[in-house]
Amino acid sequence: MNTALAGTFDDARNAATLGDAKGLSSLIDGGIGPDSADANGNTLLILAAREGQAAVIEVLLKRGAAVDYRNPAGDSALMLAVLGGHDEAARALLAGGAKVNHEGWAPLHYAAFEGRDALLDALLGAGADVNARAPNLATPLMLAARNGHAGMVRRLLAIPGTDLNALNDAGLSADAWARQNRNTDIAALIEAERKRRGLPAPALRITIE
Repeated sequence: MNTALAGTFDDARNAATLGDAKGLSSLIDGGIGPDSADANGNTLLILAAREGQAAVIEVLLKRGAAVDYRNPAGDSALMLAVLGGHDEAARALLAGGAKVNHEGWAPLHYAAFEGRDALLDALLGAGADVNARAPNLATPLMLAARNGHAGMVRRLLAIPGTDLNALNDAGLSADAWARQNRNTDIAALIEAERKRRGLPAPALRITIE
């Protein structure tokens, strides 16, 4: 990624985070690279996405910004837009071809973790894997169940391919993790869906150290 001169980058960063699409466009015309990044490895696109600046995102994508670049923490612009619940920004990135499936944490994990129901259809429509595994082996269903997002859990349970018996790295299924966090109503939803599908209870995995 290009690193702009400090003064110029400060102007571009401010334009990106404050939603000054016209000003940023002028700065790019003046020579600043659309993939310029700050000292933490956050590109202008990532900074705009984190603040939900959809108009800036569209400008950057038209100027050739790398839509799938991930910062040193592993976050892409789409992941941060989803994390912040910036629906319009996330949709602009999806329209720009942002990837929804990749190694590590993915956008659907963040949507489930935060209960971003409004973005679920958009992510799935773009091909997001409903059973994608996070680094801790959690699936989106597990994350939604753990954090008490009943609406997201119901929507994930309504998808025939959602795996109800997957286990995370601690050996917990989605309903077990929900119960561990006192989300007993969500655990009951998952157990009822497992029964409806005629599935057995998940096998326990016990690690002895």
